[in-house]
Amino acid sequence: MTETTGAGIDGTNSGLRIELADVRAQGARDLTGSLAEALRQAVRGGRLPAGTRLPASRGLAADLGVSRGVVVRAYEQLVAEGYLHAHTGRGTVVSEVHAAAGGAPPPVRPFDPGNPGVPALGSFPRAEWMRALETAMRSLPDAELGYGDPRGHPRLRRALAAYLGRTRAVVAPLDRIVVTGGYAQAARLAAEALVRHGVPAVGVEDPGSVGVIETLRIGGLATTPVPVDEHGIDVAALAATDLRAVAVTPAHQFPTGAVLAPARRTALLDWAAERDAVVFEDDYDAEYRYDRSPVGALQGLAPDRVVYGGSISKTLAPGLRLGWLVAPAWLAATLTEVKHWADIAEPVLDQVALAVFIESGALDRHIRRMASLYAARRRALLAAVARHLPGWAVTGVAAGLHAVLVPARPLPAAALDAMAHAPGGLRATPLAAYTQAVGPRPGLVVGYGAVTTDRIERGIAAMADAAP
Repeated sequence: MTETTGAGIDGTNSGLRIELADVRAQGARDLTGSLAEALRQAVRGGRLPAGTRLPASRGLAADLGVSRGVVVRAYEQLVAEGYLHAHTGRGTVVSEVHAAAGGAPPPVRPFDPGNPGVPALGSFPRAEWMRALETAMRSLPDAELGYGDPRGHPRLRRALAAYLGRTRAVVAPLDRIVVTGGYAQAARLAAEALVRHGVPAVGVEDPGSVGVIETLRIGGLATTPVPVDEHGIDVAALAATDLRAVAVTPAHQFPTGAVLAPARRTALLDWAAERDAVVFEDDYDAEYRYDRSPVGALQGLAPDRVVYGGSISKTLAPGLRLGWLVAPAWLAATLTEVKHWADIAEPVLDQVALAVFIESGALDRHIRRMASLYAARRRALLAAVARHLPGWAVTGVAAGLHAVLVPARPLPAAALDAMAHAPGGLRATPLAAYTQAVGPRPGLVVGYGAVTTDRIERGIAAMADAAP
């Protein structure tokens, strides 16, 4: 909108002008829609503050050179939407509620380009996924294009039950599986469901995933940090609290890379049974273990104590936004309900395509290909660290898409931060960024899944150049 000749809007922002050209620029097919959109944008942007009185419909129509009906219908539309309010004797004014939402938009947390868990997106199996989509489209009955089961499409739940049972030793009856919009939504739904069952707080690994911790909090749970060492979460420290829930990454702890030791797996499940507690298991990248077969999921040992969550974000691509929860019997109905109120159900075509992808063996084949690729990249990382950062250790088991580099001697936080941001193309984050209550730990969390071996070499060399 320009402050030139045209119809004036009086009130506290009397300098605002609307011209016919501005109205037509809104792109709607009719002048009524265009005028309504022009006024919406003025309210949202704060140029028409709350209480601003709009011109009489006859006068604004004359100034714009349009029929009075155009203005009347636009005003009526915005009154119905709540942007405007028609006051007897005062005319049409901007309402409080939408003016309060105007002005500068709230800050949005940007996508973190340093996420160390990004897979090799360039290796996404496009041809096989397209075939799965085509098969899904051809086989999907018309009736199944309606609103779906909040738990997920039956075909995908059957495929997941078989796949998770075969690869992760998960006990997954169909009525306890809920398909979600990735693991992030799974964590949010699990938190909301636990709150409904009277669970106020959850223990979280320290160090641990900042994103998961924030998601659990948004879902209504208070979080209490529980320390992690080279054997996984400290169950004795957990038992010293009054918690009745804990979130863990037992197959490959994030970010340290530790595997929960056998004695602690037993102790954790004993704690859950004695405390009548629940364990929330995040099995985010367990398929990728390079030195041996991955350990089975905790859930298979205690299906009524463990909420199991996973996704295809690491195995295929995070952009597909498909994940799942396998719930204890006592929680399954609540999870289904909160999923329904969140978004009804996941897109049916994508669900059936994933089911086809799993049933055809394409997922297994893709994981085997990618495991070989990631293992080679991890070996390249180890070799580059040995060459350029002598004395540094690479901790954690040979698994997943990231590793932790630990310096031979303590380094100040500023030095580690400079190394993490060295211009070499590696995804690195200081380990201290993932800690809460434990003392700062020296180290860099480096993602190698999405980078080639030559970039790994250049990246480690650049880090060494930036080191003090």
